[in-house]
Amino acid sequence: MSSMASLLRRRLPRRIFIVQKKAFSSSPDEGNTARRIEKILIANRGEIACRIIRTAKRLGIRTVAVFSDADRDSLHVKSADEAVHIGPPSARLSYLSAQSIIDAAVHTGAQAIHPGYGFLSESAAFAQLCEDEGLTFIGPPASAIRDMGDKSASKRIMGAAGVPLVPGYHGNEQDIDFMKSEGEKIGYPVLIKPTHGGGGKGMRIVQSPSEFVEAFLGAQREAAASFGINTILLEKYITKPRHIEVQIFGDKFGNVLHLNERDCSVQRRHQKIIEEAPAPNIVNDFRTHLGQAAVSAAKAVGYHNAGTVEFIVDTISGQFYFMEMNTRLQVEHPVTEMIVGQDLVEWQIRVANGEPLPMNQSQVPLLGHAFEARIYAENVSKGFLPATGILHHYRPVPVSSTVRVETGVEQGDTVSMHYDPMIAKLVVWGENRAAALVKMKDCLSKFQVAGLPTNINFLQKLANHWAFENGKVETHFIEHFKDDLFVDPSNLLLANEAYDAAKFSAVLIAACVCEKERCNLKESPPGGKSSLSIWYAYPPFRVHHSARRTMELDWDNEYNSSSSKLLTLSITFQPDGNYLIETGEENSPDWEVKVAHLGNSDFRVEVDGVSRDVSLAVYSKDQTKHFHIWHGSHHHTFRQRVGLQLSADDEAQHKPSFEATSHPPGTVVAPMAGLVVKVLVKDGTKVEEGQPILVLEAMKMEHVVKAPSAGHVHGLQVTAGQQVSDGSFLFGVQDESK
Repeated sequence: MSSMASLLRRRLPRRIFIVQKKAFSSSPDEGNTARRIEKILIANRGEIACRIIRTAKRLGIRTVAVFSDADRDSLHVKSADEAVHIGPPSARLSYLSAQSIIDAAVHTGAQAIHPGYGFLSESAAFAQLCEDEGLTFIGPPASAIRDMGDKSASKRIMGAAGVPLVPGYHGNEQDIDFMKSEGEKIGYPVLIKPTHGGGGKGMRIVQSPSEFVEAFLGAQREAAASFGINTILLEKYITKPRHIEVQIFGDKFGNVLHLNERDCSVQRRHQKIIEEAPAPNIVNDFRTHLGQAAVSAAKAVGYHNAGTVEFIVDTISGQFYFMEMNTRLQVEHPVTEMIVGQDLVEWQIRVANGEPLPMNQSQVPLLGHAFEARIYAENVSKGFLPATGILHHYRPVPVSSTVRVETGVEQGDTVSMHYDPMIAKLVVWGENRAAALVKMKDCLSKFQVAGLPTNINFLQKLANHWAFENGKVETHFIEHFKDDLFVDPSNLLLANEAYDAAKFSAVLIAACVCEKERCNLKESPPGGKSSLSIWYAYPPFRVHHSARRTMELDWDNEYNSSSSKLLTLSITFQPDGNYLIETGEENSPDWEVKVAHLGNSDFRVEVDGVSRDVSLAVYSKDQTKHFHIWHGSHHHTFRQRVGLQLSADDEAQHKPSFEATSHPPGTVVAPMAGLVVKVLVKDGTKVEEGQPILVLEAMKMEHVVKAPSAGHVHGLQVTAGQQVSDGSFLFGVQDESK
């Protein structure tokens, strides 16, 4: 944005700590003998439940977790002092079951309930139910949730208060024909948006009237599945926006302040993936006006506890507009904690206890810069569709006073289709934006996940992009720079570079696997060594002969999604303990590799005089051995068939799934594991190209599966309510013109 020239720089301390330094004062009413919170039930799951438990334990407050069947062995259950089962995996029957959660709190003697974010955190009815049952709701009053949680009502309140609003329809009428006419009045493109909830769930961008009905109905279904309410509002879609939000906080004595702003513009599927605080490239006057508008919004509804006022900023005009208020703690709250040096969960608990805020607006610091990168289980190449699977290897980066990892999983856990696919949040702090960005890049390169696809490599591309480095962010950043961020199969130069890098990683894998094998044999008891010990013998078991072995590794070639690349490596164990590795390819060098096994999955490897750290994860699944290697900024994955040797005839019948992925033309397979929520046509129906056939839902997100071509549908056997696995056959379309 041209009008937002420079970021205010401040002199900073050398280190920053999250534990708050400034204590809350006692209530002004010294005679107040109300009992303080000693036990909290967390009405949530995953990383936010773990986050709340951590602060509560530091304050000496006992914790109660709740869990569904799918979360019985989850980290948040293990971390809490007590845990109560509340239902089956479906969120509607567990984490959205208000009475089950109230019953759990009463049964365990909890005095307060912390809702976290999502689920019931913005339910005015739930907040009121807590109050009616004599339980403290750690959040805003039910009236404020009701006023601001309903996005249509909040816009009417803000409009009356003089806060600029994006043109749109925020009324109660929901008739589809009426809403379509309102969309035409606003002018396309139009944004369809649920009146409740957040996280991009149910949002649809509609470019023309012909798309409106399908988008509107899909938004209603997704909103109902995520928030239990399916009402919709319409807004003019701003084509070049930034998403900037302000963290506000109020106490029960009428004090409200803001804790600076966050930029959340870099998004995919309307969901944030990198957030930062403060917002880059804005002038101080803009920051002040934004903060004042947010405080005014909170005061207008008698707000207390944590909240976030979200604004959309038109990068062309520089004007900001009120978008919505989230009446809860946000997913991205850690970046604010990092730049103000405070624990916002502690603030929430103390405000709920009736204590005033520990500082006034003039005392709020702005210390350095922080980033948060959300690490998801998802298929980036499939349009960021959520992924499921087992975390066979999970090693986040080490935490410190400037690096946080907020996670709710551990190695061996399963990321299921029932909930949000976020694995962790990586949060880093630096004395300025450039320093924080360097740290984020380094941490992303060292964050190890194996067992399912993630967006880590994509986050690295984002962080290294020149426009992001310069703070030129807006909500269409990924779409605008898609040619830089996504693989272009036609770019032969980059394809060759990618292959050379993968080949070098395969060489390192071969050497590390052999060295770990050799170390294990050395440590095995006498008499228990396998025949492989002869291969590593020195002197050689045959005079003047160095034993050789072959390893075959399949590399998923991202520049050719239709096939993998088989790499055949010849490995020779040399008398000096090094490994000579050859690929047999013309003009390909031979590598002499020296390896030291440091323990578990860590190695120190020297090639051509350069020594480097290498990490290796190996696991088996479906008669296939999977290898993941990390070194420097590189992460590569390979596969190797295991099991019986097959004859040529048998081999064709027993190829692993990664070699048998071809389907007849017109075949449509499930793009993700999920639930079939609606089948729109019958088998045998004649359809047009792009016509919706069925709707899948996974992790509270809908995906419409469409016909790949015109023709007749065949093989459509799935029904509403049926679970399907990723890659399973859904239907085919037979093109009768051929």
